[in-house]
Amino acid sequence: MKTPEWLKPALYGAVCGAVALGVIGFSWGGWVTGSSAQRMAQDRSKTDVVAVLSLICVDQSKRDPQLTQRLAEIKAASTYGRGDLVVKAGWATMPGGTVADAQVAKACATQLAS
Repeated sequence: MKTPEWLKPALYGAVCGAVALGVIGFSWGGWVTGSSAQRMAQDRSKTDVVAVLSLICVDQSKRDPQLTQRLAEIKAASTYGRGDLVVKAGWATMPGGTVADAQVAKACATQLAS
């Protein structure tokens, strides 16, 4: 059986079109793999949780009787050491929890220092 003359260029065109579609879709079209989508969703949810918990941290700081002294220490400290001061003050430990979250402490210190 002879194959038609147009079959070979049509197959080349289909393969090249599929490759071009994949390259354009993943680079400019915003397509991602399932694992990348999962990672992005986890990162966004973690960021949102830290933002909400930092508000609780700020509220806890307002209830501290030594607030003015500790705020002065936080503002005087370097940007990298501010989170440690918030943890040391106990503000980054959520109600009912026993361990402070470092990311919450950093976000809280940023809000308090501004």
